[in-house]
Amino acid sequence: MTYDPPRPAGRLLLTPEDKEAPARTRRLRVLGLGQHTEPALDAFADRLAELAGAPYAMVNFIDEERQFFAGLHVPDGSVPAVQSADRTDATKPRIGRYMARDHGFCPHVVVRHKALVLEDVRDYPRFAGNQVVDEFGIHSYLGAPLIDRTGIALGTVCVSDVEPRPWGRAGLDTIKSMAAELVERIELREGGF
Repeated sequence: MTYDPPRPAGRLLLTPEDKEAPARTRRLRVLGLGQHTEPALDAFADRLAELAGAPYAMVNFIDEERQFFAGLHVPDGSVPAVQSADRTDATKPRIGRYMARDHGFCPHVVVRHKALVLEDVRDYPRFAGNQVVDEFGIHSYLGAPLIDRTGIALGTVCVSDVEPRPWGRAGLDTIKSMAAELVERIELREGGF
């Protein structure tokens, strides 16, 4: 896997076309992923957040309709069981287990089959207008695809922050290593971690 830095664009790019989505959805169902939370994946997200020093970390499986955070780490530690993003006060929503496919940066990682490093998403018009910037205040992102033995990108592992972050080569190496580790665990899967 190589690092292909995003290039500033002159226009906003909507969620990329995902021709692999039907095959991914079938593969996720075969593996029993993307529908239920699993404590092992929450623990994986906790470890990822710690390694990256990030307030948010996710194990994200993406089907044809939505994103599902099967593993989730949030700053206050109050990880929801299963719910969509909801508002805990009148101004700021809380990240839940589900997110629309047009929110965030993971759909781009899945379609590209490459890691994505955004040290400050506002520097890239292609990504700056994404809903997670305004709704959740996300300003930096680091994610890598979970590509299984069939060549399908099942989803991502990612971290994000509300501040710009110089993730650097160390961050990229960490996220790619964690993605590879989780793919190995998924491939050994026979009904549980």
